[in-house]
Amino acid sequence: MSLRFIFMLTRNDRTVEDAMEHVQTALGLGVRHIGFKDIGLSPDRLKALNAAIREGGATSYLEVVSLGRDSESASAKVAVDIGVDVLLGGTHAEDVLPIIADTEIRYFPFPGRISGHPSVLEGTIAEIVSSAVELSAREGVHGLDLLAYRSTEDASTLIGAVCSAVSKPVYVAGSIDRPERIAAVQKAGAAGFTIGTAALDGKYLAEDERLPGQLAAIIRDLAALGRDKLE
Repeated sequence: MSLRFIFMLTRNDRTVEDAMEHVQTALGLGVRHIGFKDIGLSPDRLKALNAAIREGGATSYLEVVSLGRDSESASAKVAVDIGVDVLLGGTHAEDVLPIIADTEIRYFPFPGRISGHPSVLEGTIAEIVSSAVELSAREGVHGLDLLAYRSTEDASTLIGAVCSAVSKPVYVAGSIDRPERIAAVQKAGAAGFTIGTAALDGKYLAEDERLPGQLAAIIRDLAALGRDKLE
């Protein structure tokens, strides 16, 4: 199974104003997994953004960063309304699962305790693994969205521990800005990773700081791990 690169149209956990323009750049380079956050743009603009992603032949992802129970439920309803393929994040699975129950949406909530904005993952590795096991056992949860590099624990050890403890796919989100971290994600057994702010701000380790060059470098570094194509 290929390691999945999900390009997030986000900066500091908010969908960027010029996200629609970046969709076309990503699609043109062959990126086929593209996401955005539940804040930053109006629901109508998120709906148009989602449509552009799907019409371009890519899979769409909405990542929930709302921390309150009511706001998270509202974001899940937006996900249903705009028709995303995958719902990432959030911490209240018991509230979200009934909302998406009659849809084709695949759901990857955050394990562990999440706080702040941008989001931070709290707790020990044992606590995060326990949360991951409990969440992954729920019917309707298709995988996990792990903020490994937003934790004070060693990220590689944390990813490996979570991936070893659950049978469902784990995506690693947040603060991946160099090829060494992509390699660590792969080695630890994760199914994929997200990159947003690093690429949009030209902070991913590459010669070209512009977005096309940033995305091309990520694709190149992914291929260097023995993956000859994007999934």
